[in-house]
Amino acid sequence: MADSNFIDYVKVLCRSGKGGAGSRHFHRAKYVPKGGPDGGDGGRGGHVILRGNKNMWTLLPLRYRRHIFAGNGQSGSAGRSFGKDGEDQIVEVPCGTVVFDAETGEFLCEVTDDGQEVKLLRGGKGGLGNWHFKSATNRTPRYAQPGQPAIEKTIIMELKLLADVGLVGFPNAGKSTLLSSVSAARPKIADYPFTTMEPQLGIVEYRGNRSFVMADIPGIIEGASEGRGLGLRFLRHIERNAVLLFMVPADADDIKQQYEILLEELRRFNPQLMNKQRVLAISKSDMLDDELKAEIAPSLPDDLPTVFISAVTGEGLTELKDALWRAINDDSNQIEEIPITHRPLDGHHRVREEDEFIFESLPGEESIEEPDEEDYLDDDWSDEDGDTIEDLGWEYGDDEIK
Repeated sequence: MADSNFIDYVKVLCRSGKGGAGSRHFHRAKYVPKGGPDGGDGGRGGHVILRGNKNMWTLLPLRYRRHIFAGNGQSGSAGRSFGKDGEDQIVEVPCGTVVFDAETGEFLCEVTDDGQEVKLLRGGKGGLGNWHFKSATNRTPRYAQPGQPAIEKTIIMELKLLADVGLVGFPNAGKSTLLSSVSAARPKIADYPFTTMEPQLGIVEYRGNRSFVMADIPGIIEGASEGRGLGLRFLRHIERNAVLLFMVPADADDIKQQYEILLEELRRFNPQLMNKQRVLAISKSDMLDDELKAEIAPSLPDDLPTVFISAVTGEGLTELKDALWRAINDDSNQIEEIPITHRPLDGHHRVREEDEFIFESLPGEESIEEPDEEDYLDDDWSDEDGDTIEDLGWEYGDDEIK
């Protein structure tokens, strides 16, 4: 996977900008004695923003951009001049990107639509200048607020492909062959297990100039939900598919048993997958005659549509497209989609080479240091008039994603 251009898991260090400090300046002019405080407010720090881009299909650009730092806000100046706001960092990601906290594995946010923007890290607010604190009893406030500190967080981005139909099956079940037969995609096809090392997308043409997207997922084996085989790393892509197409070869010892094993692995990975529309395709059916098909039919699951297909001869492909189109346009898929519950990342779901990635500071970069408490105003601070931080319109934020 290291040499592949399809990257669906990256670890990135992000940092928002710190707010600029307020000014403690006093107005000085030749004919204006005791002009009073006129220190301006500091500018806010830059945000780290994620933006969906439908033209991106991989997280490859972020593999070579491990540090994302927003600009710091500038300090205020004389004449109630505001400091310049820090530059925002807008990071374009493919639609279907999910963000987790690298330290705790907690789900933070997701980007699913083109042009959708999510504010990942908020920049620190700029401090108030001393002119905010002047009053009848405090005409020369010699203090101002410092800017809020930056927020630094190490995140993990996962890409979950958006497709109408997802292929689910054991290795060598004929998934790649089917995708190459019904679409223009050209996945690698060979006679050994785990030929497909990365998900493949293909556009399937249907009647009336209509089409739908099909995703070929690497083969799943029993125990994939616990970390066995390659399927675990790609099971997350199935969460985004509207319909699941289970493929079991005709020469399997027990077709129903293999289908139930695949279904159980999906249930263990995410129980919400059980609510998706399902279709069963018996691949390599060119090895069966009508009598064998009649014998196999009673033993097949009766709770979902079943189609005998052969990607080599083209048998049953039209009927399969019809079944998939009906499932895609089923009423349950037309109602408002229920958000996916993303479970936190655990040891099985992490990519070791990414999780052990060590961030090194680039030349000229400053590291975040914890500010001393005395550098900031306390929560119970009040000026000489008794005005608190809230009365002055200032509030300290936190590092939550909003």
